[in-house]
Amino acid sequence: MAKFSEEILTSWTKPPSDTEETKLSNSERMVKDAIKEDLVLKKLNIDTFGQGSYANDTNIKANSDIDINVRLSDTVFIQLPPDKKQEEFGYSDSSYSFQEYKKAVFNALVNKFGKSDVEWKDKCITVKGNSYRTITDVVPSFKFIRHDSVISKVEGTRFISDKGTVVTNYPLQHIANGKNKNANTSKSFKRLTRIHKRLRFKMIDDKIAVNENITSFLLECLMWNLPNNFYNDYHSWTDILKQSIIYLYNQTKEESICKEWGEVSELLYLFVGRKWTVKEVNDYLRLTWNYLEF
Repeated sequence: MAKFSEEILTSWTKPPSDTEETKLSNSERMVKDAIKEDLVLKKLNIDTFGQGSYANDTNIKANSDIDINVRLSDTVFIQLPPDKKQEEFGYSDSSYSFQEYKKAVFNALVNKFGKSDVEWKDKCITVKGNSYRTITDVVPSFKFIRHDSVISKVEGTRFISDKGTVVTNYPLQHIANGKNKNANTSKSFKRLTRIHKRLRFKMIDDKIAVNENITSFLLECLMWNLPNNFYNDYHSWTDILKQSIIYLYNQTKEESICKEWGEVSELLYLFVGRKWTVKEVNDYLRLTWNYLEF
């Protein structure tokens, strides 16, 4: 008999409570207001949008903080095809540095929330939570434009951490692809993702040695790479969960099998330049299987 009943697994498919969702939406609205009200930032071309589990609708109570991207489009990072110059694409150098922009966003948040509730961090600016809003990580970024060829380009976000790490993401494509897969799996994609996320936290609570590189983001990407028939051909969460682990375990036995897997955005490879490895994922899936007593 499986460790958890169908009733428990069904309860794990659900998002946080209405109260928690209200706090999340309050956080998003207040950050947007802070940018719009700032005398410096309101003159710039800025898009403020959610990213991460909250924006992707795969959040659970255990990780129900919120990530807000504050992306500047007036200054951009670009990636060009080999042997091409930015002038050929109409770009020019900007004197506005990323650190200047991050400082401006920090000041806007301090003006809105107060200095004691705003913390400057390496990769983001954190607004502390309270009874009205949740913990919010605000990520200042520049628009990133990747030209794969002279006629092909994609747009994302890029920022530079205080330690000098360059981070590139495609959060809007992630959101769109996740919605499409959810629609094509009768809403099971996001529900199964929540089950796997809650399962990970339950294992940690039960003192199981879960590798810290197995993140909630990684689990969502693994569910993205699970073919749709695994969602549509089984009729209980017990069976869907069991079959998802079997498939993902077999596909991660050898790196050559899953080397083409991508993030949900399908614009970055899942196992290239990451802190996790294929072996760590495979080990985690075996650990999960044994924990579930399948």
